[in-house]
Amino acid sequence: MSDFVVDRRVLLASALAQTVVTGLAAGRVEAQAPAAPDGLMFTAPAPFSFDALKARAREISAKPYVPPPRPAPEIVNRIDYATHGGLRFKPELALFGRGPGQFPVTFFHLGQYFQKSVRIFAVEGGQAREVVYRPDYFDMPIGSIARRLPQDAGFAGFRFQESRNGHPSRGGRDGGKLDWRTNDWAAFLGASYFRAIGDDYQYGLSARGLAIDPGLPGIPEEFPDFTQFYIEAPAHDAPTVVVYALLESWGATGAYRFAMTRGTDVVMAVDCQLHVRHDISRFCIAPITSMYWYSETNKGATSDWRPEVHDSDGLAIWTGTGERIWRQLNNPPRPITSSFVDDNPMGFGLMQRDRDFAHYQDGVAYERRPSLWVEPVGRWGRGAVQLIELPTDDEVHDNIVAAWVPAEPVTAGRTFDLAYKLHWRGGEPAAVTERTNLAHAIATRLGMGGEPGQSTQRAGRKFVVEFLGPPLAALPPGVKPQAIVTASRGEIVNPFVEPVPNDIAGHWRAVFDLKVAPGDPVELRLFLRAGAQVLTETWAYQYQAP
Repeated sequence: MSDFVVDRRVLLASALAQTVVTGLAAGRVEAQAPAAPDGLMFTAPAPFSFDALKARAREISAKPYVPPPRPAPEIVNRIDYATHGGLRFKPELALFGRGPGQFPVTFFHLGQYFQKSVRIFAVEGGQAREVVYRPDYFDMPIGSIARRLPQDAGFAGFRFQESRNGHPSRGGRDGGKLDWRTNDWAAFLGASYFRAIGDDYQYGLSARGLAIDPGLPGIPEEFPDFTQFYIEAPAHDAPTVVVYALLESWGATGAYRFAMTRGTDVVMAVDCQLHVRHDISRFCIAPITSMYWYSETNKGATSDWRPEVHDSDGLAIWTGTGERIWRQLNNPPRPITSSFVDDNPMGFGLMQRDRDFAHYQDGVAYERRPSLWVEPVGRWGRGAVQLIELPTDDEVHDNIVAAWVPAEPVTAGRTFDLAYKLHWRGGEPAAVTERTNLAHAIATRLGMGGEPGQSTQRAGRKFVVEFLGPPLAALPPGVKPQAIVTASRGEIVNPFVEPVPNDIAGHWRAVFDLKVAPGDPVELRLFLRAGAQVLTETWAYQYQAP
């Protein structure tokens, strides 16, 4: 159900191993302690702290970058999707499988899409012990090419399983409790990618520790790697687990702390310190990566039979001035970057608002994919929420990136101390919705401009935008909202607002035509108000005239 798999999507990079551990000698510690009761092998313990990890990240930022080794690439390259799926970590060997805490940890094997190994440590009482890789931790079919890997090949990543106490299942399935051996809720796998399930018990989009230069013409994107992980032994039955990570790349290094709470949804409190090694053109903080192929708005002539295919359908922003913006995603004909300039943003995220199975008709549960909301902690200063949209002709590629990009140049020697929360859930956190109290844009439909029966005079493009929410439902009888529509170029024609004729309170639609000549994309903005009262978030859309 919530198993972390490649999920019909090729992840773009993987994790690596380095030889330095905070509090350990500058080299792999070879001395091995006896097996723990859970059957894992560990190195001898050494002191660990987050402050020491930050000091280590700062230290290596001043040294030349050393590309990570790849264990036996001629073998790992042959561990394809199907072969990798057969390499299952034995749950009876899970870290913390018998405690402390309620969330056991299992490990991912190397494979074609995850070719670099990471070092994983268990931390208890200020002491860190590395988990020693052994092939017999995995169920490995006879004849599998993976059996030819070196005995010290290492792990690709890890995941937190559901509670040993039995997390309540969605809809009361499985006897009302989830079996931790077959269900997980958070995973770190590949480069600095990680993801979690939402309140619908489904994986979808991913977060990253850092993204460098995505979507820039002529500049290859750099994928920083989490090279070392430190998993803290949790308190007895606490709903929160803590993970530390060392990030390394040619452009930057960093130290991260993730305090991850499993409730109805998943909330991650992130603290990080980043050190810039080289000048960076696009320094993406709190990046989110997702997939958008098409929706009911812009399916066009795609040959696929399904009505919609996407992990996310829009970017939501809460600006520092209090404006709420909804920017529906596009699958553009060429790479496009949209910048929403701001000062100290309140939050942003990639959302999956359409939750109707009938709109997807697909067994991979796109209607249950989580949304991810980024909540900055403290002041982030001037910059922009940037949305990077890349063209795709399939669902196997993540083609959407959203992140915060600082306004000031990111030059070698700069240090960033940042904190934020990540909310993995069906929509924005309740606190955001309650504080902003605006109706949401829930559908965008495009058609031929003009009126039916006037085919010789029809021109331009018609837009129909639907809004739904309490402020619209609370309108007094006879009061009609006003549509405030603007376009970066072209002419807005015949805008009007009407209730959607389905007897749903607070469900209205705004309709207008856009007449525009071919050329640069048109930036459209629309919101509804009654008098001076703003009733809806601002709908934003980028339209490319044919």
